[in-house]
Amino acid sequence: MVAIEFKDERKAGRLLAVEDGTMVGLIAYFVLAEAPHALVAVHTIVEPGHEGRGIAGQLVKSFYGIAAAEGVPVVPLCPYAASWAAKHPEQAPEAPAGVVVAAKAQLDSDSDLW
Repeated sequence: MVAIEFKDERKAGRLLAVEDGTMVGLIAYFVLAEAPHALVAVHTIVEPGHEGRGIAGQLVKSFYGIAAAEGVPVVPLCPYAASWAAKHPEQAPEAPAGVVVAAKAQLDSDSDLW
């Protein structure tokens, strides 16, 4: 079994899951404009034919790991990421309410983010 690599393409707003050189899934996200510059997950996508292998969960776990390494919160506006976070509270600390409000406001004001 080929290991899945995770590649953070910050400028493009994507965290990619790559297997044997092929993108098999991604999280579309943006960085909150104001401090604490939270990472905001908007969509989690797994490519057709790769579903049911736990790739989406690995993506979200990796996304939270990146945020933890950078010392910033995650705002899971993506329904899948929010569901994963609710099931794994030890790996997915809840973002402060004000940060969630700011993330929603930024998303609402800029349709290019999703």
